[in-house]
Amino acid sequence: MKMLNASIHSTLDYVTVVVFASAPTLLDFSGAPAVLAYLLAGVHLAMTVLTDMPFGLVKIIPMRLHALVEMLVGPTLIAAALLAPSLVMGAKGFFVASGVAICAVWFLSDYASATKSA
Repeated sequence: MKMLNASIHSTLDYVTVVVFASAPTLLDFSGAPAVLAYLLAGVHLAMTVLTDMPFGLVKIIPMRLHALVEMLVGPTLIAAALLAPSLVMGAKGFFVASGVAICAVWFLSDYASATKSA
């Protein structure tokens, strides 16, 4: 059941950027977890700004490619967090929860609505 149209998805993408960018400060991450959070914020911001969707600014990445990236990133983030032996529990929980959230948004998003609203 696709409950999130392209406008809602686009908004959630920007919220995701803020969450990843603020996680190191709010959750007291340092080292690799902080770098990973900032890296994910930057990559997610670039993907969002460049995607052909309602709040994308440059619109050069097709929404289908955006969907594919999210489909791969969510499970990868979960697996990487669970398999990283040196990741502290707070960071591990954050990255697992983030991966689950990305999977949920991917599953609930109507990616075709981006072309309908354009």
